[in-house]
Amino acid sequence: MTIHTIDKAQLISDVQFGDNLNHAVVQGRRSDFALMMALLSGDANESTPLTPVDKPVSNDQVLRQQFQLAEPQPLAASNEQDYLRAGAQADAFHRGGIASANLRFQLAPAAMHYPPQGTHGFDEAVYHNLSGHERRHLADTEPKRPAYNPATLYEKLTTSHCFDKMRVSA
Repeated sequence: MTIHTIDKAQLISDVQFGDNLNHAVVQGRRSDFALMMALLSGDANESTPLTPVDKPVSNDQVLRQQFQLAEPQPLAASNEQDYLRAGAQADAFHRGGIASANLRFQLAPAAMHYPPQGTHGFDEAVYHNLSGHERRHLADTEPKRPAYNPATLYEKLTTSHCFDKMRVSA
């Protein structure tokens, strides 16, 4: 018993039929045309030529180095350097005009938002609405403890008073 070779034909493209497909259409042989179409593989991956492409690593940092771009514009100022950079940009505007300020901005972009400093993370309006006691408590990282122990305060005061009396009388 022999296995039919049609199952192993592995026909992928109509080019593999040669002129037979065209002759079947011209001569009106619908059954031959249908058979040839049925023998073609329906898998799109087989009919589409694919060449494996090594995808290069392209993240933001690599592209910035490749095109020699400046660092991205920070959203909010995070340190003293950001405030100094904004001051230098304003100075460039006053000395050289908008072109100078724009050049300064393109070389070292300034932050978009400058949160107030020294407000312990609160909005400026909220911080200024706090009482002085609450602001003082925010400024203290660790609450201050008294230098004396209230449990032994009376004993220390009486001892000190006695020593003062002895010193005065002597």
